Amino acid sequence: MTLLKQRAFLGKVTREYMVEGGSGGKIEKLPDWARDLAKKYGAQDIEKIEDVFFGPLIDRRSGLRKDDLIELLIDSRAIPNNSDPTIQGMLIATTRNSVELLDKDGKFRSIARDVIVEVRVISHLRPPYIEDDELLTFEKEDIRRRSNIHEQAERQSDGGSDDSHLWG
Repeated sequence: MTLLKQRAFLGKVTREYMVEGGSGGKIEKLPDWARDLAKKYGAQDIEKIEDVFFGPLIDRRSGLRKDDLIELLIDSRAIPNNSDPTIQGMLIATTRNSVELLDKDGKFRSIARDVIVEVRVISHLRPPYIEDDELLTFEKEDIRRRSNIHEQAERQSDGGSDDSHLWG
Protein backbone atom coordinates (compact mmCIF):
# COMPACT_ATOMS: atom_id res chain seq x y z
CA MET A 1 0.00 0.00 0.00
CA THR A 2 1.49 3.34 -0.98
CA LEU A 3 1.83 6.24 1.39
CA LEU A 4 -0.93 8.13 -0.43
CA LYS A 5 -3.28 5.17 -0.12
CA GLN A 6 -2.39 4.85 3.57
CA ARG A 7 -3.31 8.49 4.18
CA ALA A 8 -6.59 8.03 2.31
CA PHE A 9 -7.31 4.88 4.34
CA LEU A 10 -6.59 6.59 7.64
CA GLY A 11 -8.48 9.71 6.60
CA LYS A 12 -11.59 7.66 5.80
CA VAL A 13 -11.44 5.82 9.11
CA THR A 14 -10.75 8.98 11.09
CA ARG A 15 -13.56 10.95 9.46
CA GLU A 16 -15.87 8.09 10.40
CA TYR A 17 -14.68 8.34 14.03
CA MET A 18 -15.04 12.11 14.02
CA VAL A 19 -18.66 11.84 12.88
CA GLU A 20 -19.34 9.26 15.58
CA GLY A 21 -17.62 11.09 18.40
CA GLY A 22 -14.06 12.08 17.64
CA SER A 23 -11.89 13.62 20.34
CA GLY A 24 -14.22 13.63 23.32
CA GLY A 25 -17.93 12.91 23.30
CA LYS A 26 -19.77 9.89 24.60
CA ILE A 27 -18.06 6.54 25.15
CA GLU A 28 -20.87 4.76 23.30
CA LYS A 29 -20.01 6.70 20.12
CA LEU A 30 -16.36 5.57 20.05
CA PRO A 31 -15.20 2.80 17.69
CA ASP A 32 -15.42 -0.70 19.20
CA TRP A 33 -11.69 -0.99 19.97
CA ALA A 34 -11.65 2.45 21.66
CA ARG A 35 -14.85 1.77 23.61
CA ASP A 36 -13.38 -1.49 24.96
CA LEU A 37 -10.17 0.25 26.11
CA ALA A 38 -12.13 3.14 27.65
CA LYS A 39 -14.30 0.73 29.64
CA LYS A 40 -11.25 -1.26 30.83
CA TYR A 41 -9.67 2.05 31.83
CA GLY A 42 -12.77 2.93 33.85
CA ALA A 43 -13.56 6.14 31.96
CA GLN A 44 -16.95 7.56 32.85
CA ASP A 45 -17.56 10.97 31.27
CA ILE A 46 -15.20 11.91 28.43
CA GLU A 47 -17.25 14.88 27.22
CA LYS A 48 -15.71 17.25 29.78
CA ILE A 49 -12.10 16.52 28.73
CA GLU A 50 -12.23 17.14 25.00
CA ASP A 51 -9.94 19.55 23.14
CA VAL A 52 -10.76 23.26 23.06
CA PHE A 53 -9.29 25.05 20.03
CA PHE A 54 -11.18 28.36 20.04
CA GLY A 55 -11.80 31.07 22.60
CA PRO A 56 -9.52 32.88 25.06
CA LEU A 57 -5.96 31.51 25.06
CA ILE A 58 -6.11 30.62 28.75
CA ASP A 59 -9.10 28.32 28.12
CA ARG A 60 -7.70 26.46 25.10
CA ARG A 61 -6.26 22.99 25.51
CA SER A 62 -5.20 20.39 23.00
CA GLY A 63 -2.52 17.88 22.13
CA LEU A 64 -1.51 14.42 23.21
CA ARG A 65 -2.02 13.43 26.82
CA LYS A 66 -1.05 10.37 28.81
CA ASP A 67 -3.68 7.61 28.40
CA ASP A 68 -5.17 9.06 25.18
CA LEU A 69 -6.83 6.67 22.76
CA ILE A 70 -4.85 7.18 19.56
CA GLU A 71 -4.40 5.84 16.09
CA LEU A 72 -0.96 5.82 14.44
CA LEU A 73 -0.37 5.64 10.70
CA ILE A 74 2.91 3.85 9.97
CA ASP A 75 5.01 4.45 6.85
CA SER A 76 4.43 1.51 4.48
CA ARG A 77 8.18 1.13 3.90
CA ALA A 78 8.64 0.16 7.58
CA ILE A 79 6.13 -2.70 7.69
CA PRO A 80 5.77 -6.04 5.87
CA ASN A 81 3.71 -6.11 2.67
CA ASN A 82 -0.04 -6.56 3.13
CA SER A 83 0.15 -5.38 6.76
CA ASP A 84 -2.32 -2.89 8.20
CA PRO A 85 -0.53 0.48 8.41
CA THR A 86 -2.63 1.65 11.38
CA ILE A 87 -2.00 0.90 15.03
CA GLN A 88 -4.77 1.69 17.47
CA GLY A 89 -4.41 1.84 21.22
CA MET A 90 -3.88 3.84 24.41
CA LEU A 91 -0.86 6.13 24.72
CA ILE A 92 1.38 5.03 27.58
CA ALA A 93 4.37 7.36 27.12
CA THR A 94 6.43 9.27 24.60
CA THR A 95 10.20 9.45 24.47
CA ARG A 96 12.58 11.33 22.22
CA ASN A 97 12.73 8.39 19.82
CA SER A 98 9.49 6.45 20.29
CA VAL A 99 5.82 6.40 21.13
CA GLU A 100 4.75 3.69 23.57
CA LEU A 101 1.22 2.38 23.61
CA LEU A 102 -1.00 -0.45 24.72
CA ASP A 103 -2.56 -1.64 21.47
CA LYS A 104 -6.18 -2.67 21.03
CA ASP A 105 -5.18 -6.32 21.61
CA GLY A 106 -3.61 -5.49 24.98
CA LYS A 107 0.01 -5.74 23.81
CA PHE A 108 2.64 -3.15 24.76
CA ARG A 109 4.22 -1.62 21.66
CA SER A 110 7.03 0.87 21.25
CA ILE A 111 6.95 2.52 17.81
CA ALA A 112 9.89 4.52 16.45
CA ARG A 113 8.95 8.13 15.77
CA ASP A 114 10.82 7.93 12.45
CA VAL A 115 8.19 5.63 10.93
CA ILE A 116 5.07 7.43 12.20
CA VAL A 117 3.37 9.37 9.44
CA GLU A 118 0.37 10.64 11.38
CA VAL A 119 -1.12 10.53 14.88
CA ARG A 120 -4.86 10.84 15.41
CA VAL A 121 -6.39 11.42 18.83
CA ILE A 122 -9.61 9.42 19.01
CA SER A 123 -10.44 10.44 22.58
CA HIS A 124 -8.84 11.77 25.73
CA LEU A 125 -9.29 9.75 28.92
CA ARG A 126 -7.64 12.28 31.27
CA PRO A 127 -8.05 16.01 31.77
CA PRO A 128 -5.39 18.43 30.48
CA TYR A 129 -2.06 18.26 32.33
CA ILE A 130 -2.48 21.35 34.50
CA GLU A 131 -6.02 20.28 35.56
CA ASP A 132 -5.06 16.66 36.26
CA ASP A 133 -4.72 16.49 40.06
CA GLU A 134 -3.89 12.76 40.04
CA LEU A 135 -1.05 13.23 37.55
CA LEU A 136 0.38 16.24 39.41
CA THR A 137 0.29 14.30 42.70
CA PHE A 138 2.01 11.35 41.01
CA GLU A 139 4.76 13.59 39.62
CA LYS A 140 5.43 15.18 43.02
CA GLU A 141 5.70 11.75 44.63
CA ASP A 142 7.91 10.53 41.78
CA ILE A 143 10.28 13.49 42.25
CA ARG A 144 10.53 12.68 45.98
CA ARG A 145 11.14 9.00 45.22
CA ARG A 146 13.88 9.80 42.69
CA SER A 147 15.52 12.20 45.14
CA ASN A 148 15.54 9.51 47.85
CA ILE A 149 17.04 6.96 45.43
CA HIS A 150 19.74 9.46 44.42
CA GLU A 151 20.61 10.17 48.07
CA GLN A 152 20.73 6.44 48.82
CA ALA A 153 23.06 5.86 45.86
CA GLU A 154 25.37 8.63 47.10
CA ARG A 155 25.51 7.08 50.58
CA GLN A 156 26.33 3.65 49.13
CA SER A 157 29.10 4.95 46.87
CA ASP A 158 32.76 4.73 47.93
CA GLY A 159 33.26 6.57 51.18
CA GLY A 160 29.83 8.10 51.11
CA SER A 161 31.04 11.28 49.40
CA ASP A 162 29.60 12.77 46.26
CA ASP A 163 32.98 13.07 44.48
CA SER A 164 33.42 9.38 43.64
CA HIS A 165 32.80 10.20 39.97
CA LEU A 166 35.86 12.50 39.78
CA TRP A 167 39.26 11.36 38.52
CA GLY A 168 42.47 11.76 40.40
